[in-house]
Amino acid sequence: MDAPKVKFCGIARLDDAEHAAELGAWAVGMIFWPRSPRRCEMDEAAAISAALKRRTELAGVFVDAHLDEVAATADALELTLIQLHGDEGPAYCAEVARRTGAKVIKAARVRGRADVRALHAFAAVDFHLLDAYAPGRPGGTGETFAWELASEHPRDRPLILSGGLVPGNVRDAIAAVRPFAVDVASGVECEPGVKDHALMAAFAQAVRATAASPAAPPSSADGSPGAAPAPSAPAPERAA
Repeated sequence: MDAPKVKFCGIARLDDAEHAAELGAWAVGMIFWPRSPRRCEMDEAAAISAALKRRTELAGVFVDAHLDEVAATADALELTLIQLHGDEGPAYCAEVARRTGAKVIKAARVRGRADVRALHAFAAVDFHLLDAYAPGRPGGTGETFAWELASEHPRDRPLILSGGLVPGNVRDAIAAVRPFAVDVASGVECEPGVKDHALMAAFAQAVRATAASPAAPPSSADGSPGAAPAPSAPAPERAA
C-alpha cells in the first residue's frame, strides 16, 4: 500500500510552509476565513506562494466566501487548490473551478452517514474531504469523528481525511479509511497558526511508515471495522 499524501493546513508563516515542503508535503493550506485563529495574512501568503510554487500544491481555504473574493485571492497567490469548507453548493463549486482554474476540494463536516452521503452531489469537484463536526467551527477543532462513517463515501473522487489527526493516531486513521491524503492543522501546532516542527516531522514519518508494512485489519476510531481500501488516485497536476 502506498502511503497517503500529506497536507499541512492552517499554515500562516513562511517558516512553517518551508518546513512542510522540506518534509515532502503534497499541499500546504492557507486559511482565509476571517474568524479563524489560523488565518493567513495576505502578505505572508504571498511570500509562501512565491517560495513554494512548483514545489507543493498551494491550497486556499474559504468558508462561504463571495466568489469574487475567492477568484481574486486565487489569482493573486497562484493557488492550485481551493478548499471550500462551508455550505457551498455544487453550482458554486463549479463556478469556483471555472473562474480560478484551480482544483476544488469540497469538505464535509461529519456528524453521521448523511453528511458523507451528501458528497454524492459534488461529483464534479476534484477531491472530497471529511472533517469532524463542531457547532460554529468549520474546521481546526482537534476532534476526530467515527472513521467507519467513511465507508459511506462512494470513492468516486480522491478522499482526504481530516479531523483530530496527530502523530499518534494517523496510522490507525489511515488503516481505517485508506484515504488519498491526510490533512493536519491543530495536531502539529504549538498554538493556533504556529507549527511545531518536531510534531510536523513526526506526523510525516508516521504517514510514510504506512507504506512500509501492510496495514492491519482496518479499525475505526472506536475499534470497529472500517472502510475497504480505496482505488488509487493520481496526484493532481502541478501548476505550470
